[in-house]
Amino acid sequence: MTMEFLYASLLGFFLLLVIYLFYNHKSSENASLPPGKTGFPVIGETLEFLYAGWKGHSEKFISDRIAKYSSNVFKTSLFGSPFVVFCGVNGHRFLFSNENKLVRVWFPRSIHTIFLQSTETFSTEEAINGRKLIRNLIKPVGLQSHIGLMDTVAHCYFATYWENKDMVLVFPLAKHYTFLLACRLLMSVEDPNLVAILEKPLGFVLKGAFSVPIDLPGTPLNRAIKASSFIQKELLVIIRQRKIDLAKGMASPTQDILSHLLSTSDDNGNFMQEADIANKIFGLLVGSHDNIASVCTSIVKYLAELPEVYQGVFQEQLGIAKSKAPGELLNWEDIQKMKYSWNVACEVMRLESPSPGTFREALTDFTYNGFSIPKGCKIYWNARSTHRNHEFFPEPQKFDPSRFEGSGPPPYAYAPFGGGPRMCPGKELARLEILVFMHHLVKRFRWEKLIPGEKTVYISLANPEKGLPIRLFPHET
Repeated sequence: MTMEFLYASLLGFFLLLVIYLFYNHKSSENASLPPGKTGFPVIGETLEFLYAGWKGHSEKFISDRIAKYSSNVFKTSLFGSPFVVFCGVNGHRFLFSNENKLVRVWFPRSIHTIFLQSTETFSTEEAINGRKLIRNLIKPVGLQSHIGLMDTVAHCYFATYWENKDMVLVFPLAKHYTFLLACRLLMSVEDPNLVAILEKPLGFVLKGAFSVPIDLPGTPLNRAIKASSFIQKELLVIIRQRKIDLAKGMASPTQDILSHLLSTSDDNGNFMQEADIANKIFGLLVGSHDNIASVCTSIVKYLAELPEVYQGVFQEQLGIAKSKAPGELLNWEDIQKMKYSWNVACEVMRLESPSPGTFREALTDFTYNGFSIPKGCKIYWNARSTHRNHEFFPEPQKFDPSRFEGSGPPPYAYAPFGGGPRMCPGKELARLEILVFMHHLVKRFRWEKLIPGEKTVYISLANPEKGLPIRLFPHET
């Protein structure tokens, strides 16, 4: 009994020592993590993050914590996962410069669920080849030939939904504009009934992607999952019909992005699967829909508030319109002349950046700003941490398009499209859609806001609380 007691005592002591060393090691690890708190289980600080956006001050969630912890990096918990948030120019520079070295793209489980992707398949060679193909298709050179089509769609859109109207609600109309363009450019879809079938459920997707990660009937995430499933089934029908049309010679391999995806193989001669094409098209529909619509809406808002800025855009676009022969469509040279208009759009995106930010994951242990970032740690960055910072933008609340003349803002201070290898591949597509929208808008109308103090809220992206109703005043012809 004495020996057994001794063995038991030694074993107990050993276990206590192991537990002590383990927790002491964990506490030392935690002590070197960035400051911050993770809030409630599962929910974390998601409600505080979303509430700041609902109140129209999304950057306040970050600025309050920077002030509290005296650090441009802090920890929190969002959308069901613990995060470290990187802020400021140094944070942007570090993440963009270390893509696929120290960090890689990551998405919350809710986004993977909505887009029917998994963390395993998202980084496969097939997925990477698919992204490369998409990037090549929406580069400036590839998009130049589509400017005339954009011009045609915009002309019909404004004639149908804006002209002969006393008042319009801008945000839903802007979303319809971007969706019409996306359907034409991606899939050559023109049928209004099919456009409506695809567009209606799309509104649920982003609301669910950046919401509390609870999948119960009636929650934003649950509605988004159902909407995603419905849209992708409809896309598969379109894809299969296009394959038949291509085989019969009734469609061209180069007529749109869908045909390119179906007709182009990778270096090994393999073609993308139908489900992967549907997923890519779905992602492009989402990416080219709400974000660009948010920017177009904010442009309408600021041009209504700033007559001198409106006049500068109007004179530039009027000069381009007068240089065109009757019926002649916009071309690449016309887009290059829209320098002031694009500066205005850039300043709008600085003040009301449409995207809520993006996510990364640490590929290995590393140290940043004196803090330990362990492998697997989830990272979040947000452009708004620099866009309204007086260090990089003097008088940050002032609307000043001249900030983008010459060399423009300091490197990494302005990042509405991200940066580095993961910069948004649709940046040039967005630029073209925005400028074509501005061209058709200002050459037709001036306008006034019907709710002068309408607040901009951030529910997944920037949008006016009441949809931005405006009264239209057509130019005399």
